[in-house]
Amino acid sequence: MSTPTRRAAPAGPVLALELSVQFASREHRAQLPRHLLARWVRAALRRGPDTKRVPIDPRQPACITLRFVGADEGQRLNREFRHRDYATNVLTFAYQAWPPVADIVLCDSVVAHEAAAQGKPLPSHYAHLVVHGVLHALGWDHLRNAQALRMEQAEREVLAGLGIGDPYAQGGGRGDA
Repeated sequence: MSTPTRRAAPAGPVLALELSVQFASREHRAQLPRHLLARWVRAALRRGPDTKRVPIDPRQPACITLRFVGADEGQRLNREFRHRDYATNVLTFAYQAWPPVADIVLCDSVVAHEAAAQGKPLPSHYAHLVVHGVLHALGWDHLRNAQALRMEQAEREVLAGLGIGDPYAQGGGRGDA
């Protein structure tokens, strides 16, 4: 009789999580069960902030809201808060870096279009964008080249731990979400 193998837990603290999931658009709701969304958020949270100066206390809960919206709301939010008049794939509204408190807005039509154009499974692309949004909530950014390279590497590592391929490689992100 063989013993089942267990995947090693990812490095980093085990964090309490208060997760709110809102589907203003129900387009992909059936493909995004809460337990899967929570798994993706926790994986990104374990990566931690982009600095060693932030004291990490795993007893303090992360408070994350994931909101899935249609193109109209996505465009309105992007126009209002980023002064860009188009719907974008993900917007992060970070209110506190640690413990992270943030609203992450994902626009279903943009995500679906990108996944199809890049030849990626929809759940894998959503996983990437949730991880991307949570890393922003933790203080990661990609405004400068060095920051972008660090953030992309962090995303690759988190997604690899979830069994998802490199989202930046040609045809990447083909793993299971």
